[in-house]
Amino acid sequence: MIGELNPSGSIRGYRNQLPVLCNRVFVDPAAVVIGDVVLGDDVGIWPQCAVRGDVNSIRVGARTNVQDGAILHCSRRSPKVPEGHPLTVGDDVSIGHGAILHGCRLANRIIVGMGAIVMDTTYVDSDVIIAAGSLVTPGKHLESGWLYAGSPARPMRMLSDEDLELILENSRSYVGLKDEQLAAAI
Repeated sequence: MIGELNPSGSIRGYRNQLPVLCNRVFVDPAAVVIGDVVLGDDVGIWPQCAVRGDVNSIRVGARTNVQDGAILHCSRRSPKVPEGHPLTVGDDVSIGHGAILHGCRLANRIIVGMGAIVMDTTYVDSDVIIAAGSLVTPGKHLESGWLYAGSPARPMRMLSDEDLELILENSRSYVGLKDEQLAAAI
């Protein structure tokens, strides 16, 4: 499926740039993926998501899931910021229902809770949970091993071994759901 378009038109090019879908990727027909986007192996993009690589690039790592209604976008290049702010999401990341990621960088093994917002130039280390409804303001650095919550988001407590396992279990669970959707479509 690398670089293919789906028949519903929910995966489409922009300015001669087609999204790239690696192996075993599921994009729900009710989602939209546009432009300079690369979705790694086993990524799941669920209903009503918008992954919009129109003004800069979006890269999503392996086994990441983007749940219903989430929005992934980036910031355009400008004379003051020649590179703009692309969006980069690592491996084994769960992006909760209705979350918004904009021009930020997320490492690996992260949960972004439902309705959370992560703004431009933020960097999130691996092994982090961002609680539902949190607002991560521009330019923040969220350090590994913490649960962040609030508006603005602040470190609340260190993650336990159970929390770290939950992050991976959430990723594995969504890969399983994605596989079921792909099998049903055959």
